[in-house]
Amino acid sequence: MIKAQLEIQPIEEVQSLKSRTYEALKVAIGAMKIYDAGAELRLDERALSLQFGVSRTPLREALAQLEQEGLVRIAPRRGIFIVRKTKAEILEMITVWAALESMAARLATEVASDAEIARLHGLVDTFDSDAIEEHMGEYSDANIRFHAAIIALSGCKLIAEITNGLFTHVRGIRQRTIFERDRARRSIVDHKEIIEALETRNGERAERLVREHTLKLRQHVEQFVQLD
Repeated sequence: MIKAQLEIQPIEEVQSLKSRTYEALKVAIGAMKIYDAGAELRLDERALSLQFGVSRTPLREALAQLEQEGLVRIAPRRGIFIVRKTKAEILEMITVWAALESMAARLATEVASDAEIARLHGLVDTFDSDAIEEHMGEYSDANIRFHAAIIALSGCKLIAEITNGLFTHVRGIRQRTIFERDRARRSIVDHKEIIEALETRNGERAERLVREHTLKLRQHVEQFVQLD
């Protein structure tokens, strides 16, 4: 099995190197499947410096900022490690996400345009629930974008900021579990119902459907996923 790894792009000197390095490394960590079995969580400072094309100083500053945010852990004389949350922490994060995204869905029924809501179809309608096994990788990415889109449609900057702090770990656990126990097929059905509620401007139903959908993920993790 191929181990999950960071995919690094060289840094261009457009803004401060520390800021650019921080953003690029955070994106790379966010895109990595950190909850996959055998994921490579240890970061090699020298290798990162070479891959980014920057010196150690801006890299260390970026890593220090990521450590403050809880995304990495710097262990003296041992190395730098991407942080994986415990199962209890993940369950709490999913619960908070369910509350925030469900409110975002309610707000979206009030402020999002018809065209903005209609674009959600592109993340759902191209997938056939009966043949989803043939497109699991594509659907996993579309699934992540669907939930991020609902947050964006709310127009609420604070909800966006809070969920951004949870995104790396909620995304990681969604990526790991979407292939398990027929979750992808059932996810497509749920997403179509959510879009219908948004299009009919039924805020109460949209809020309930999104909350229930995310809490299904929580239930799955609680029952079937081993993290600790």
